[in-house]
Amino acid sequence: MTRIIGLTGGIGSGKSTVAFYIASKGIPVYIADEEAKKLMDSKVIIKKIQAIFEESILTDEGNLDRKKIGSIVFNTPEKLAQLNNIVHPEVKKHFENWVKQHKNQPFVVKEVAILFETGGNLTCDKVIMVTAPEEIRIERAMKRDSVDRESIVNRIKNQLPEEEKIKKSDFVVYNTDLQNTYNEIDKILKILTKT
Repeated sequence: MTRIIGLTGGIGSGKSTVAFYIASKGIPVYIADEEAKKLMDSKVIIKKIQAIFEESILTDEGNLDRKKIGSIVFNTPEKLAQLNNIVHPEVKKHFENWVKQHKNQPFVVKEVAILFETGGNLTCDKVIMVTAPEEIRIERAMKRDSVDRESIVNRIKNQLPEEEKIKKSDFVVYNTDLQNTYNEIDKILKILTKT
């Protein structure tokens, strides 16, 4: 039975960098946000998503205007919940099929930003949490997404507090120095390979 290792961390924590590092070791990594974006491009899902918004959230080409959706849902928790109720079941189904394709692996890694918030941790055998001091995370996210501080702070408020996620995780990686982070991940992978 292939074990599922959850990989999570708040915005700007560096969990994507960690996910790519793990994948470079030949371990299958499922990036939930990436897969969700692809699934949201299907006409059926676009229609369902448009139905929950009063105004048009489509581009002139008929695709989802992700920036517009983001600015609405991060300021309106009930809209975010409605969007998640459409997207999460689709991602769950897609992930289950993906795991079947990797059934010969001892374990796979599922990278999810809001793993605990969605209860996704309950389907994981172990959870790796990537974290960093909040100020560093805010600066990284502002630089990466070219957005203002307030937008990042609002997104952080929509996520479970770091302390709670740390308590619920099996492994915690403090990502302030990249080489140290990689060394920590190597140790964790060794432990996971042995168990």
